[in-house]
Amino acid sequence: MTAQNNNITHISKNGVGIIQFQNLLKYEPVLVHGFTTRLGGVSAGDCRSLNMGFNRDDTKENVLANYKRVSETLEIDYRKMVFSNQVHENRIRAVDESDRGKGILYDSDIIGYDGLVTASRDVVLVTFYADCVPIMLFDPKNKVICSAHSGWRGTVKEIAGEAVTVMEREYGCKAEDIEAAVGPSIGKCCFEVGVEVYDEFITKLEWSSKFCCLKENNKWNIDLHGIIRQTLINRGVDGNRVCMGNICTMCNTDMFFSYRGDKGKTGSMAAIMNLRPD
Repeated sequence: MTAQNNNITHISKNGVGIIQFQNLLKYEPVLVHGFTTRLGGVSAGDCRSLNMGFNRDDTKENVLANYKRVSETLEIDYRKMVFSNQVHENRIRAVDESDRGKGILYDSDIIGYDGLVTASRDVVLVTFYADCVPIMLFDPKNKVICSAHSGWRGTVKEIAGEAVTVMEREYGCKAEDIEAAVGPSIGKCCFEVGVEVYDEFITKLEWSSKFCCLKENNKWNIDLHGIIRQTLINRGVDGNRVCMGNICTMCNTDMFFSYRGDKGKTGSMAAIMNLRPD
């Protein structure tokens, strides 16, 4: 998968590279969003250069400087960001103004969650990636945003569907109103797994077999993007409102951090969402 297609837009300011999604850009007066690349930061070595992960082999000063650069590019306030710790589960945490700064200015008590959701203005949601799948959801009617981290375990546990459920339960959203974007991550071209992972998918999501391909070496290639899209559709999201990034991080390590492509020595990208103040 190449890093260019009609569903995305690349923006760059002072060398900071960020990807945005066409279906979300039409809501730009209220919605700010972006998925960072590895380009335009100050980090060195394996984390070169726009590393967004404080848990990587990088200094806190470098990572904070990278956040300031991204904030300038997207015109948001990094001090109002909210992080979660991401544990490859399917739990979504509702946050508000009281959570601003958690994870970036001080320790976060948001533990055990792989997704964040809010209807509060100027509460910047941040989730992290280096091959796992970023999912961004926006309800333009109720002005609700959700950012979810979907690794293969989270995909099996249908975190995308759980995100829709939480938006409906907590904020009165309707699935058919939601715009979704599925961002850069490891593609079906590179996500090769053993039979034990394949069995997890087929046992829990029988319909996912059409997204799995057996190889000559008895390994399986699995299309996480396709499974997540289908999960959203199964949950009631209009397929025409699901924008697929169709970019493989492992195929494009010049632009993205990739845990597999970089053999575990790598940085993190971030998916960032914010509702502009009234």
